[in-house]
Amino acid sequence: MKTPYRVLFDVVFAKMDPEDAHHLAFRVIKAIPKLGLAGLVGRFTAPAPSLAVDALGLHFPSPFGVAAGFDKDAKGIAGLGALGFGHVEVGTVTARPQPGNERPRLFRLVPDLAVVNRMGFNNSGAHAAALELSRARSAPSRPVIGVNIGKSRVVDVDDAIDDYLASTRLLAPLADYLAVNVSSPNTPGLRGLQELERLAPLLEAVRDAAGHTPVLVKIAPDLDDDGVRRIGALVTELGLAGVIATNTTVSREGLATKGAVVEAAGAGGLSGAPLAVRSLEVLKLVRASVPSGMCVISVGGVSSAADVDARLRAGATLVQGYTAFLYRGPLWARQVNRGLVALDRRRRTT
Repeated sequence: MKTPYRVLFDVVFAKMDPEDAHHLAFRVIKAIPKLGLAGLVGRFTAPAPSLAVDALGLHFPSPFGVAAGFDKDAKGIAGLGALGFGHVEVGTVTARPQPGNERPRLFRLVPDLAVVNRMGFNNSGAHAAALELSRARSAPSRPVIGVNIGKSRVVDVDDAIDDYLASTRLLAPLADYLAVNVSSPNTPGLRGLQELERLAPLLEAVRDAAGHTPVLVKIAPDLDDDGVRRIGALVTELGLAGVIATNTTVSREGLATKGAVVEAAGAGGLSGAPLAVRSLEVLKLVRASVPSGMCVISVGGVSSAADVDARLRAGATLVQGYTAFLYRGPLWARQVNRGLVALDRRRRTT
């Protein structure tokens, strides 16, 4: 039986351009605190105290948070926190404002509960994000705030370090943690920064510039297993705070959506349920490649409380989601948090 939200999705949102539908939903989320409803909504959605996680020197009300890409300009943090997410990773933010790729650039693969995007880091830039983050941090109650930074499109890969450092200096003082995105498939040359000879000096420079703010690196699911292990070893050697695994994939294998629909969507990163298997594999590889106490955030193909629970049991410190939000609706975080409590209770009584 379909939930009320899924009926609404099928009748209304599925008939809209996906990006327009996202903007509509995002306006509603931003309105929650503006209308003074955050406290009321929060009483209905707040995670149980038993779900709290301490990591990165921070206190997370829930292990479940919003992945980068949903709130690109740090404008919906309070609303997302009110919906029950324990942390919100904003961005990807670039040093320079940029419009991203031409529309259409977001495509639903409904039979797969998946999305293809080639947004291209559309955002208002680091200076604008800094203003929004300053306001968000001053709120009396807020989730943990991560800031995901990437390379400006107009900047050559050889000049990427200075570009990342411009964002780091502005945003690290305002972030609870900083995520270095070198794994989006939608910025030319970006994934080349995952090569160790480029990645090591970049991460070292960002780490030093970030000061006391924890720095993590976000990696692609399309790395081979040895590549994942090498990055795990590098992160350990540099003393970074952790790894986020994984970003979207360029693979289109095993999809249920008709081939013509997939072909029409074209290039871009695939996210959602089809990514689950590889994301879990990469999580296990990372967990085995870094110290047991290091933070590992798992993202990719997460939809239910059982999915989040499986990632936590496989070694994730925290778990993020995004794509299933589009298909599950505004009570998704509440459903996941309640489900995690129920799963834990069931284990304790059997």
